[in-house]
Amino acid sequence: MKLYTIGFTKKPAEKFFGLLREAGVATLVDVRLNNVSQLSGFAKRDDLKYFLGELCGAQYTHRIDLAPTQHMLDDYKKRDVGWASYEEQFLELLKSRHVETTVPRELLNNAVLLCSEDSAQHCHRRLVAEYLSQQWGGISIEHLA
Repeated sequence: MKLYTIGFTKKPAEKFFGLLREAGVATLVDVRLNNVSQLSGFAKRDDLKYFLGELCGAQYTHRIDLAPTQHMLDDYKKRDVGWASYEEQFLELLKSRHVETTVPRELLNNAVLLCSEDSAQHCHRRLVAEYLSQQWGGISIEHLA
């Protein structure tokens, strides 16, 4: 199984959709808590659905169960909670939600996990991909630049 991740920040739409087309993704799985923010530009939910279909022939789905809680995000972004603590809390959240049993494997086959961060290094999309890879096995992860 191939699973990609991507962030939309610091990417023009041409590069973003070009990366998705080149990878040949079938489904974009939005793992953001808020997918309609005006700050998202072309990556707002309804725009993404349209552009994915028109430009990439791909589907869109939003999985809130793969997103952090608002409290966790606020602690990390506004209250100076470090990455190590955030990562630990988020992985515990995934475990408590039993995402390895509630997320259909076929949904993530040749799919891309979307979040806003430009790099996967300090983004929960990487944690989701790695967690599911550990739970399921047989997943190759690629972070699109």
